[in-house]
Amino acid sequence: MEEIKEKKNKQKIVIFIIIAFLIGFIFGRIYSPIEEKETSFVNLIKKIERKEETIDYNLFLDVLETIRTKYIEQQISERNLFYGALKGLVAGLKDPYSIFLEPELAEKFKTELSGFFEGIGAEISSKKERIIIVAPLEGTPAEKAGLKPGDEIYEINGEDTLGMGIDEAVSKIRGKKGTQVKLLIFRKGWDSPKEFVITRDVIRIKTVRYEMKNNKIAYLKISYFNERTVSEFDKAIREILSKKPSGLILDLRNNPGGYLYAAVEIAGAWTGEKVIVFEKLRSGEEKEYWAKREAKLKDLKTIVLVNKGSASGSEILAGALQDYEIAKILGEKTFGKGSVQELTELRDGSIVKLTVARWLTPKKREIEGIGIEPDIKIEMTEKDYDEEKDPQLEKAIELLTK
Repeated sequence: MEEIKEKKNKQKIVIFIIIAFLIGFIFGRIYSPIEEKETSFVNLIKKIERKEETIDYNLFLDVLETIRTKYIEQQISERNLFYGALKGLVAGLKDPYSIFLEPELAEKFKTELSGFFEGIGAEISSKKERIIIVAPLEGTPAEKAGLKPGDEIYEINGEDTLGMGIDEAVSKIRGKKGTQVKLLIFRKGWDSPKEFVITRDVIRIKTVRYEMKNNKIAYLKISYFNERTVSEFDKAIREILSKKPSGLILDLRNNPGGYLYAAVEIAGAWTGEKVIVFEKLRSGEEKEYWAKREAKLKDLKTIVLVNKGSASGSEILAGALQDYEIAKILGEKTFGKGSVQELTELRDGSIVKLTVARWLTPKKREIEGIGIEPDIKIEMTEKDYDEEKDPQLEKAIELLTK
């Protein structure tokens, strides 16, 4: 009898935990802790009964008990089972942008949004099944160690990178400040690869950089929208305007998005105080997001470069400039991520990233699954990449120098 009572008590505890998390998903905005809410199993059952589908939540407990009693490995991590169930709960939405992040991954996610991480400071990509260095960031351990653009990474800590994915490579290269990573590097012109031992450090991501082309065309690259992007952008614009350029190229290629407010405020440098994007909620209600700044760039002829790697905030920015006919969009159709994700931080530090709305351009154009079509379509071929040519940038410079 005592065993039966104990089993029932365990079941009640698990049910209560599940209910608490389910209720928690409903509340909270970005990084705001969940409010404590009273609930009960009876209330949940009543809610379920009002729906057409009938779900037997005891199945969860049945599966859990089956694993505990029959799985061949005796050392079972209850934590892994629990977080695995929560991941599966969100995965059941079949939405690629809605995910559950355990506390450790949630912390890394927040750190990267703030623009800081620990590693060597090199942007990497994949080419012909090899991981390559796109560019070492200025002043980072990667640059100080002598890594160069185009270097091929043959091994990471003795592990062959042939066929390795970029995410896996990044996870292996990054690490705590003061620790070391060994990279076996091959460079064009070398007879054989060489080993680089690099000490990791705290890396600050600079999201905005610029240079002058032909002494009169400003080239401005935004690689990501984080909490410092607006201030970096404003600093770059002050310097650019002091050089009195005849035109500006805004490069948003391979920019995956980031903070909404950064994309909206940067758009305002061209539009002034106007609606930059609409947020369409599940209720059908539409919320406006306005830029609140002076349009310092409104009279500067601008071309925006985009490709299939331009997503979310990049599409919002490009779509607004296109709708207001302030800039020409050049390149390839963008990714088509026009959904809004809300981040809810749970009591244990984990995060639920959930799609809660859709983005619309100022002219109410859908972005999700459609993307932004360029006014001038120019594709980058595999040959262009291999020969390190950039016909999109070349065309933009040509158009602005006419």
